Amino acid sequence: MSSTPEEVAEMNTDRLQSLRQAGIVAVLRAPSPDAALAAVDALVAGGITGLEVTYSTPDAPAVIAETLRRHPSAYVGAGTVRSAADAEAAVSAGASFLVSPGTTPRVAAAMVATGVVSMTGALTPSETMTALEAGVEVVKLFPASSAGPAFLRALRAPFPEVAFMPTGGIDAAAIGPWMDAGAIALGAGGDLVPSSALAPTVDADELVRRAALFSGALRVWRTEADRG
Repeated sequence: MSSTPEEVAEMNTDRLQSLRQAGIVAVLRAPSPDAALAAVDALVAGGITGLEVTYSTPDAPAVIAETLRRHPSAYVGAGTVRSAADAEAAVSAGASFLVSPGTTPRVAAAMVATGVVSMTGALTPSETMTALEAGVEVVKLFPASSAGPAFLRALRAPFPEVAFMPTGGIDAAAIGPWMDAGAIALGAGGDLVPSSALAPTVDADELVRRAALFSGALRVWRTEADRG
């Protein structure tokens, strides 16, 4: 007997609890491992505990391993996963989740096979169905900036059990509307970790400021949501 949408959602709850608690996942594309780690320290200092080290960052697996050594309670994963080798190396380094910008059967299968939480990119209903058929647990709604919270709300009507993580073009002011629309968490790249704050040198103060802005907006939303 197949599971109902409600049963599927309940089974996924425990595995996705860390993602839900993090609320915001910083998408990190750094020019060097040292820059990535300096950015990680600043983001954590500003209240961001979800960290996606993309394969755009040199030696991403080593950065993941060192991030976990420095911040063992952080929720750390790998992004821009495009091959089975990427997936396996990231998980060997300690990644708790894997993210791919799109969905292909081969890469999605490799990600799912690692046993960690897998997230692949989709935007349309058909792409969402492809991701679900591949067995991923989270659909990365990407690029979110081309859709908007109202689009997510409409998409969740036929997919109420699906965990969506909008990513791309999300700023702190948009956190509340996206979460109200039903996002499990939000991926934040350029508005949270701009390239200008990573090179030629890491501007730690600016990253702490941006992280505090994002984490503060999430905290406000949660407080208002708890009030009813």
